[in-house]
Amino acid sequence: MTAMKAREWLNSLGMNRMRFGLDNITELLKRLGDPQKRFRTVHIAGSDGKGSACAMVYSILLNAGIKAGMYTSPHLIRFNERISVNGRHIDDNDLEHLMDEVRPVVDRMASKGFDCTFFEAATAAAFLHFYNEGVEYAVLETGMGGRLDATNTVVPEVTAITNISVEHADILGDTVEKIALEKAGIIKAGVPVVTGNKGSILKVIEDAAGKKNSPVITIDKDMRITSFVGGHATISYKGDVYEIGIPGRCQAENAAIAIECVRHIGKDVGPFIAKGLRDVRWRGRMEYFSDENIIVDVSHTAAGAERLAEDVLETYGKVTLIIGMFNDKSADNICRPLSKIASKVIVTSPDSERAMPRERLAETMRRYSDDVSSEKDLPSAIRAAKGNGTVLITGSLHMAGEAMACLKKM
Repeated sequence: MTAMKAREWLNSLGMNRMRFGLDNITELLKRLGDPQKRFRTVHIAGSDGKGSACAMVYSILLNAGIKAGMYTSPHLIRFNERISVNGRHIDDNDLEHLMDEVRPVVDRMASKGFDCTFFEAATAAAFLHFYNEGVEYAVLETGMGGRLDATNTVVPEVTAITNISVEHADILGDTVEKIALEKAGIIKAGVPVVTGNKGSILKVIEDAAGKKNSPVITIDKDMRITSFVGGHATISYKGDVYEIGIPGRCQAENAAIAIECVRHIGKDVGPFIAKGLRDVRWRGRMEYFSDENIIVDVSHTAAGAERLAEDVLETYGKVTLIIGMFNDKSADNICRPLSKIASKVIVTSPDSERAMPRERLAETMRRYSDDVSSEKDLPSAIRAAKGNGTVLITGSLHMAGEAMACLKKM
């Protein structure tokens, strides 16, 4: 199977179909020899920042000379981005061989009534790749939720839960407390959990951890931003100062979480934390393309939009906003903060069956902005925004990926 055929086969399992439960993935991994038991893991859940926190932990491990892998989702442009070892995305040749091994097992399971999803097959392939490559540590980002997520088949050295806000309410619950309970499902008996959450969300995490005798490490009292220049934060954490390579104030909290994660893995990586945080890169996080004067960001929650608006306004001033999002997002809560930094708004739709109709999004945005127009797709929106100062493209990770693919062609 070629790499293209491998990706097509994965998509045929249901790219957008979501089904939660660990029965299928547990059986699939068992038939593949339980590769997830052959390496150590750091497991991170959350609504905002979990991918960034994963990237930071990964960067620190690599700087410490530890052979490490990382599994994240979704991807921006190509599936290969989801799986990396030693700083390199999986290549097509390895992807082909993996799917040649995974597909027959998935097909045999289907004949017995176990219908694996895209994410289950992808997760199994990632674990198998890490085992094949002799990875010592793998950094894993949950797909959605945590308790019933396919990644929740590992017993990690440490878990972390980044900022939680209302998302996927129809699946995870309609309050932050219900969502927090799902995320807290990654906590394992006796395994430390790191978090920056506060109030009622922290209580949910503490209660879940208490039932499993797992220590909770909070970071909010020990971290402060000492400077924010050019979109990048420098933080002081427990007496040490760290520069962060990923733009955005929100990365300060993610960095503190990453620091605590690597301090609890049983490896002496302290001397490599500062360089790891300084060197880390994570695409689509307030990423600025200077040639086009365009900022691309994956923010897709109310909390993420509020933080993005604050950071963009301070760093770049008012912008022309191009926005598109998925149907399951709260358009009102995202449009409100972003409208405050927009001199002009162009509404469009991501190229996805899950896209929110742009007419509906435009109607919401007009509650907060007087200058709102609509374009049929992202390339048209980018052309319409040209010559109107700095442009911000945001609303979903899918939207950010489309923007990067589009800008690459321009």
